[in-house]
Amino acid sequence: MSLRQGLGQHVSMRQDLRINPRLYQAMDLLYMPLLDLQQHLKQELLANPFLEMSDTDAEEVTVSELEQEREKKAEEPQETNWEDILLDGFGSGGWKEGSEEKEYREPVTVQRQGLNEYLREQLQMLTLDGRQMLLCETMVGNIADDGYVSSSLDEVVRCANELLEEFAEQRPDLPRPEPFTEQEAERSLRTVQSLDPAGIGARNLRECLILQLRDQGRTDTLEYRLLEEAYDDFIAHRWSELGKRLGIDPAEVQKAADNVAKLDPKPGLRHGSGGDDYIVPDLVVDKVDGEYRVFLNDHNLPRLRLSRAYQEVARDKKKFVGENREFITQRLNSAQWMIQAIEQRRQTMLKVMNFIVDRQREFFEKGIEYLKPLTLREVAEVINMHESTVSRVTNEKWVQTPRGVLPLKFFFSSALSTTSGEEASARSIRAQIEKLVGDEDTLEPLTDQQIVQKLRERGVRIARRTVAKYRDQLGILSARMRRRV
Repeated sequence: MSLRQGLGQHVSMRQDLRINPRLYQAMDLLYMPLLDLQQHLKQELLANPFLEMSDTDAEEVTVSELEQEREKKAEEPQETNWEDILLDGFGSGGWKEGSEEKEYREPVTVQRQGLNEYLREQLQMLTLDGRQMLLCETMVGNIADDGYVSSSLDEVVRCANELLEEFAEQRPDLPRPEPFTEQEAERSLRTVQSLDPAGIGARNLRECLILQLRDQGRTDTLEYRLLEEAYDDFIAHRWSELGKRLGIDPAEVQKAADNVAKLDPKPGLRHGSGGDDYIVPDLVVDKVDGEYRVFLNDHNLPRLRLSRAYQEVARDKKKFVGENREFITQRLNSAQWMIQAIEQRRQTMLKVMNFIVDRQREFFEKGIEYLKPLTLREVAEVINMHESTVSRVTNEKWVQTPRGVLPLKFFFSSALSTTSGEEASARSIRAQIEKLVGDEDTLEPLTDQQIVQKLRERGVRIARRTVAKYRDQLGILSARMRRRV
């Protein structure tokens, strides 16, 4: 049997899943937070001459009008003279000169000075020779955002010596410099640690706290002695043992510990390079006449409509020639689709938020302890949309409510069963744990098992290890570490 080789043609049928590029764009629009969407729409206004901003008093193009335009366009193929469009102001993105459209201006953001720049400025004010400055700047370059030195002294010395080698290769006419030593690195570290803020350049938490006490002139205090002589027992909250060792009342030890707790464990964050994050809520929930109403916070979004001037130009089929026809048709379709997609995004967000408000009404009335469990699937089934669509709507979106500005993801949490057969939100359970700990007797703080028992008295079934996990998530110490004397 021989195989026949060669080229041939045959007919077959198969099913392929192809996603329209505009579907991707629609999903992107759902995903965009408010500020990103605002920037995107302004770019669309500049790129597409068939889009313009709508005045509040002007007649807006409705969806039905868009459908009529699409039908007319299908019946009457149109072309226009591209040269006329350029002369008519296409370069301005559809805005005519002298128009009184509302102008949108981006706020100017000023970059904050970073920690490294702040420390280097202080070094410039010190009397240091070139060798000392190089080593100190290398040390500063190895300080993390929290203010701690992120490399060992050996690594700093090695890095500084590499810079010396590069300098020696560039200037062979000068005497070869001596390599840096670890003793020089120690002196440079002390120089850096003398800079502001106090505690900067520390290698661990203990050194950071000691540096701050030294800066405050508190080296003869009980706080300083505890950090210097008994740090391990101090961080383990062994107040009674420390009191016996130092011959003082354990209450004095605890008072000193409270004073140490007022120091800054991460002094570098005061001068972090990260900019301020401003949250602009996408939605607003307000109580009107006893009912919670949902509003879109989109008054700063450009209101889009089809440019009637360009539509009139496009209707003149006598001017349609060559590639201009395809280009104009594509731009008009894109403009119509964009207006519909924005409206669809608005309606979808309102549907999702209205369902959340209905489901979480008790939360808005009474607080976080009454937050009900909720999943994306539940929302998707009720509003008849896919779960991934709801996920995109809720991602990175914020809502302003009478309970504060909250991310939409806040309203979604897993469920725990109760003795009554209902379900309780995991987020509300964490809030209850936090309140129980806040109201406890500090002389006899609640253990995890006691918290379990108190929650069971409220009808919540929960395991001790789950309580421990939630307590860790809330940053609450164990009962032994919370005990006061």
